Amino acid sequence: MISLLLTACELGLIYSLVAMGIYLSFRVINFPDLTVDGTFALGSAVATVLITNGMNPWFATLAAVFAGAVFGGITAILHTRFGIMELLCGILTMTALYSINLRIMGQPNITITETTIFFDSNYQLIILIVIACAGYAVLAGFLKSRLGLAMRASGANPKVASAFGVSVKNMQLAGLMISNGMVALAGALFAQAAGFADISVGLGTLIVGLAAVMIAEAMVHSQRVAFALAACIVGSVFYRIVVAFALDAHVIGLRATDLNLITAVLVGIALILPRLRKRLSLRTKSPA
Repeated sequence: MISLLLTACELGLIYSLVAMGIYLSFRVINFPDLTVDGTFALGSAVATVLITNGMNPWFATLAAVFAGAVFGGITAILHTRFGIMELLCGILTMTALYSINLRIMGQPNITITETTIFFDSNYQLIILIVIACAGYAVLAGFLKSRLGLAMRASGANPKVASAFGVSVKNMQLAGLMISNGMVALAGALFAQAAGFADISVGLGTLIVGLAAVMIAEAMVHSQRVAFALAACIVGSVFYRIVVAFALDAHVIGLRATDLNLITAVLVGIALILPRLRKRLSLRTKSPA
């Protein structure tokens, strides 16, 4: 039971970086980015290949972040410079990344036998907590800065932001680069924690990240960015714990193959609950 809980917390902390990245793209700059399935696998592939070729795992992780940011920028450029629809931009980049990731790895999967940033499994949870907190602090601090406020304004009201001299296109470019950089970081951490990289490891990443964001928004109703980002971490860990115990509860009859079903149900509940709460509050306030 303890081992199950620790594993769920570790996965939750890794995917909290995905959740914060998705929050940045979907909520802050208002860009429905589908690139994340590809950049998660990209981060995993880049870090694994570099580590197995003798590079320091920390530098390999940074290289994965850079690679994710580059392809996030490509998605933004397809939209801002060539006028392609946001969803289609993400699909194009994600599709291309499948072949690119195969090229990088040279095979469908690679096992890591070298030392990773998790040099000791006893400290794995602590290292993940530090990295997740660092990611939160950097992103929250950035969004409170002048540039971050401009980015938030461009997502909230592009016309007003443009009238005040903010380049909405540049804000989208920067936002998607940061977002996909964080997702690639999560992919690099996942590969090192699991001990392997696989071409299909990114499948469903967007849904998992959205689940964490939806759970976070259901838990915290504050519009403050610091609270919303912190809720992404809590929501991601909570989601992984619920999934872990649901799959372990043999009485329910669920299997590992039911992961997507559980995710869909959790996201549905997270979306329905706020609306039910709103309806109930309106009924109680309305005169009898």
